[in-house]
Amino acid sequence: MFLFNFIIVGFPGFQDQESKKTLFTFFLIAYLFILLVNLMLIFIFAADRNLHTPMYLLVCSLAILDIVLSTNTVPRMLALFISDSRSTPFVTCFTQTYFFLGLSSVECFLLGLMAYDRHIAISKPLHYPSIMTNSRILKLIIYSWVGGFLCPAIAVGLALRFPFCGPNKITQCFCDYSSVLILACGDIMVTSYVALAMGLSILFIPLIYIIFSYAKIIMSVLKISSAGRMKAFSTCGTHLLVISLYFFVTAGVFISYRIPGTSVDVRIMAAVLQNVFPPLMNPIIYCLRTKEIREKSFVRNLWKIRNILTHSITLQ
Repeated sequence: MFLFNFIIVGFPGFQDQESKKTLFTFFLIAYLFILLVNLMLIFIFAADRNLHTPMYLLVCSLAILDIVLSTNTVPRMLALFISDSRSTPFVTCFTQTYFFLGLSSVECFLLGLMAYDRHIAISKPLHYPSIMTNSRILKLIIYSWVGGFLCPAIAVGLALRFPFCGPNKITQCFCDYSSVLILACGDIMVTSYVALAMGLSILFIPLIYIIFSYAKIIMSVLKISSAGRMKAFSTCGTHLLVISLYFFVTAGVFISYRIPGTSVDVRIMAAVLQNVFPPLMNPIIYCLRTKEIREKSFVRNLWKIRNILTHSITLQ
């Protein structure tokens, strides 16, 4: 028998209505805030021609990615929390899996591209305008998106070779690769190792390049004056915060699946936060640490909206 639908279980330990209501409220507010702050960044960049530079084009691309990444999973999660509709069609589930893997790969590549941009800006400031033109950075951004979506094709293709004829319950809040693959009928060991190797490669190759780039940046910064040094560290500090946030959250998910005795709910929450926390914090980091963005009146109004949302959470 071939499965046509999967059942998304959600949090096994939070199946009562009160818990579902709390989860729904929390993730709804988080999702709305993700949309608000990232759309705000995109609007600011589009409206201000002074921000049409390679660095801000990368930030804008990351904002678009954060919107798409959270939209791929959060709305379906909200429907899971507020209703009893747990059934997900086979094609829809694998589409969500593919997009999640693809978007995660794109984020790794964009973070690596940001490190490349800062490396050129700090190490070769006189050549930066000729090397990092807007047209070139747009091409590199496009390559990152295309490459990111090509990366999971093999892993997903290998999973689709298996028949799905047994259990159909996914113990997760969305269709992630490992939760779907274990439901396949057949020996999935080789496929699991291939997918793991590809995933670690996509994660660590950009990370190694980022570490190498910042080692070069630090050596270059130590050679300049103290005033220029502070400005360089301030510029790179924002990017380092965004990088650290992404890789620490990803490492947390990986560790939660490797520690024996970790509850299923903790593992699910770690995976869910991977879709929510970086998209929520990235624009806040850029708003707080980037002078050109911080001085916009629209950003000042954002904090008023944030206070309203925080107050509404308290009332819940």
